[in-house]
Amino acid sequence: MIIDAHAHWGPWFFSMETGPMATNTELLDRFGIDIQVVSAIEAINYDPASGNAALEREFAQTDDPRLFGYVVIDPRDLAQARADLARLTAPRWVGVKIHTHYTGTPIRSAAMRRAVELATDHGLPVLQHTWGPDVVDLADLANDVPGSRVIAGHMGADAWRLIPEAARRSDRIWFEPCWSQPEAGRIRWVVDQVGADRLVFGSDATLIDPSVTLGAIAAADLSEPERAAVLGGNARELLGLS
Repeated sequence: MIIDAHAHWGPWFFSMETGPMATNTELLDRFGIDIQVVSAIEAINYDPASGNAALEREFAQTDDPRLFGYVVIDPRDLAQARADLARLTAPRWVGVKIHTHYTGTPIRSAAMRRAVELATDHGLPVLQHTWGPDVVDLADLANDVPGSRVIAGHMGADAWRLIPEAARRSDRIWFEPCWSQPEAGRIRWVVDQVGADRLVFGSDATLIDPSVTLGAIAAADLSEPERAAVLGGNARELLGLS
């Protein structure tokens, strides 16, 4: 089973023609991805309320059982986050997405802690954008919020060598490796350092083609149990997907 735990729906602000849900389903078909969990680009880059609502309508029109959603929340507006979390629930909505940089909210801030606490109160894991040393800050946050489960999106990007330290600080953080500039040997090194049970596959589609991360995982020469865990088993358990 392949579960893409980091994907998106909707038009980007880049010069790209990626907007319709048909783009997502075409990628699922092409790469044999069984489940994809998406967040609305409008919610991340512009407005969580309108973006989450737009994805809600899209799900109603596109009844593809392979597609699930993240509720995007902005730590600066938890009143709206509470309203969206009350309405957007399982089984279609399986987690929370927070973009650290677009919201201007550092992982170490009190606002981010309250946002992760809110997601945790709803029993939801959080996919968090990490880029650089803040991957370690996210581990500290996970350790400080009882019951939290966090996924470090991009696993720190060029700071991926800090993952062993992040894993040491908390057992409630998982690492997702999509990156537009992947470095050779990264996946194998991380698995050797922290174990295959701490990684989940994500593509960053539709911004990045899934072949980028799938190729990096293929090049890591994982054992069959390691590959099964990274590509789907870990995310299935973490996100409560059947």
